[in-house]
Amino acid sequence: MKFGVSTFLWVSPFDTHSFHLVDKISMMGFDIIEIPVEKKELIDFQVLKEKIKVSDLKCTISGAFGSERDISSLDPKIRANGLKYIKDCIEIAAYMDSPIFGGPLYSAVGKTRFISDDQKKRERDFCIENLRIASDFAKDNGIYLGLEPLNRFESDMVNTVDQALSLIQEVASPNLKIQLDTFHCNIEEKNIGNSIRKIGKDLICHIQGNESDRGTPGTGNLDWPDIVAALHEIEYDGAVVIETFGAVSEEIANATCIWRPLANSSDELAEEGLAFYKNIFKQKKG
Repeated sequence: MKFGVSTFLWVSPFDTHSFHLVDKISMMGFDIIEIPVEKKELIDFQVLKEKIKVSDLKCTISGAFGSERDISSLDPKIRANGLKYIKDCIEIAAYMDSPIFGGPLYSAVGKTRFISDDQKKRERDFCIENLRIASDFAKDNGIYLGLEPLNRFESDMVNTVDQALSLIQEVASPNLKIQLDTFHCNIEEKNIGNSIRKIGKDLICHIQGNESDRGTPGTGNLDWPDIVAALHEIEYDGAVVIETFGAVSEEIANATCIWRPLANSSDELAEEGLAFYKNIFKQKKG
C-alpha cells in the first residue's frame, strides 16, 4: 500500500507557486502527492514533474468539477467544455505518470436538484455518451478513469457504490473504474467494508481514505479496521490518499459545505493522518 495526500489540504488552486508542497509532503514521509487540476494554465507541469521525480514521490491527478465542467448538462457548450477538461486532465495524468485521473466525472459538484425522471434520463444519457468518449481517450493514453460517488449533499446523480457500478456497466469500458472516498461512503453506504468487497479488486482504482468529518483519519467514527480488512481481502495494492481541505476557495467551500477548520493545522492533519495509516494498515497485515 502507498500513502498519499492531496494538495487541497494546503492550497486552492494549486499553482506553480505551490511547488514547495512537494518537498513538504516528501519530508513528511508520504509516497504520493495528489494534484487537483483546478486551472491547468497556472501549473508548469514540466517543472513540477522534475521536482516530483527528484523528491522520489509518485503523483496522482484528480479533478475539480465546477458548474462549467458538467458532461451531463443540458447545455451542449457546458458538456463540450466538461469533456475537453477531462481529456486535458487525462493528457496531464499521462505526462505526470499518474495511473489514474479521478473525481465525480459524471456531473458538477454541488449539483443537487429535484428533477423529473425524463430529465434524469436525458442527463444520464449525455453522461454515458461522454464517459464512453472519455474512456476511449483514457485507454489510448494508458490511463484509468476513477469515477467517484459523492454524498447526496454534493450530487444528485451518483451517491452510492451501486449507482457507480450501474453507470460503469452501461459505459462498458475497461478503463472506467471506481475511485472511492470513505467520507462520502460514510454518509451513503450501509457498510463501507462490504461496499469495497462488492466492487472488488478489478474495479477499484483509487482510495481516498478520509474521516467521517473530513478531519484527521482515525479521529472520527469510521470503522477503519473493517475498511482495511476489506482492502486486504480484495488484495488492493494501490494508493490510499488523504483528500480534505485546508485553505478552501469560495467555490470549493460552497460545493463541499466546509465552513470551519477541520484540524488545528493542515500540517498536523497530514502528519497525524499518515501515522494513523501506517499503524492501522501494518496492524491488519500482521
